[in-house]
Amino acid sequence: MLKFLISLFSSPAILLGAVAFIGLVSQKGKDATDVTKGTIKTIVGFLIFQIGASTITTTLQSFNVLFKEGFHIHGVIAAPEAATAMAQGKYGFVVALTLILGFAMNLVFARITPFKNIFFTGGHSLFFACVLALILKFEGLNDLWAIIFGGAILGFCSTALPALCQPFMRKITGGDAQAIGHFNMIGYATSGLVGTLFKKHADETTENIKFPKFLSLFKDFIIGVAIVMLIMFYIATFAAGQVATAKISGGVHWLVFPLIQALTFTAAMSVLMYGVGMFLEEITNAFVAISTKYIPGSRPALDVPTIFPYAPTAVLVGFIGSYAAGLLGIVIMTVFHFSTVIIPAAHICFFSGGAAGVFGNSTGGWRGALAGSFVMGLMLSFLPLLLLPVLQQMGIQGSTFPNVDYNVIGILLKQVFSIFLK
Repeated sequence: MLKFLISLFSSPAILLGAVAFIGLVSQKGKDATDVTKGTIKTIVGFLIFQIGASTITTTLQSFNVLFKEGFHIHGVIAAPEAATAMAQGKYGFVVALTLILGFAMNLVFARITPFKNIFFTGGHSLFFACVLALILKFEGLNDLWAIIFGGAILGFCSTALPALCQPFMRKITGGDAQAIGHFNMIGYATSGLVGTLFKKHADETTENIKFPKFLSLFKDFIIGVAIVMLIMFYIATFAAGQVATAKISGGVHWLVFPLIQALTFTAAMSVLMYGVGMFLEEITNAFVAISTKYIPGSRPALDVPTIFPYAPTAVLVGFIGSYAAGLLGIVIMTVFHFSTVIIPAAHICFFSGGAAGVFGNSTGGWRGALAGSFVMGLMLSFLPLLLLPVLQQMGIQGSTFPNVDYNVIGILLKQVFSIFLK
């Protein structure tokens, strides 16, 4: 039964569907047909969104391979997927129960504190549960105390950290009904603050850029994404060469492979946007009833692609700014002979850097989008270095958790233990 519940509610789509169901049932005037339609639309919309996000991640992982091979860069790839698999393999029991307790404590903290955010990005909660389990086990806690401390910290961070971003979310969305639920929230708030350095130009947003006639194609977001990704994929492909590309192309001609990957990425972006629109309205309406009846004033904290439609060009600017900062980080680490070089993962830079671009754009226009995402890229590159020794001692090799919040909270947690265990 425990495995069944873990499997069921570790799915964000099912979890959101359950919340939509409760919210719709709580609303007066909603009959069984309305409740069924709203619940199914929420689940299906989120699954569509996940299909788009998963495809984007897969194509960008192919880019990571080509880029690393083509430019002969050796180091730790800043992507959490592999690190999560290793952590679950070593401490699966602690990770699973930390995740469940974290969600329960999120509801408790939302009920009893001024922070009214309910965190729904299950993948990020899982990554954070892994980081907390690794640190707490490193500090010598037994499983029970690791789960209790880890669940409490996860629940509190899930509730409180979105509040850092809420002033900027009001600017982005024009309201207060939605929070951001993605554990780069310290980074997104920083990007918004960086954007204020350009507040005199805040009205010059990425969405109002006047492109020269020969760049007018970029006025269409989807076309702009396709062009940028085509350029990036072909640069990485030519650098990697025919043999390396053929190894991952699945039999597709090595010069056709980057074309298919770039356009697949673009199609996935369209799918993702459609899914966001489908489930966001339903879950927001459901929360009106939930916040009134169960947790007054609560709001859903959702994944970053839910803000992409508000400033889609800023997403592209943020991706470029974040990835450029990651490449600069490689140069700095190599020149100064760092013991470990952090290699930026394109899919992390796209989602995290893209969101940082939207936040920076909200306060400083296109200049804020570029500067804010660049700062985010630097944080994604250099912060993991501080926590990497702990992760490596716990058996995490060749990968790391790049997200800003994991590393900031992890470093603070480690410092607290070092003070009290001296």
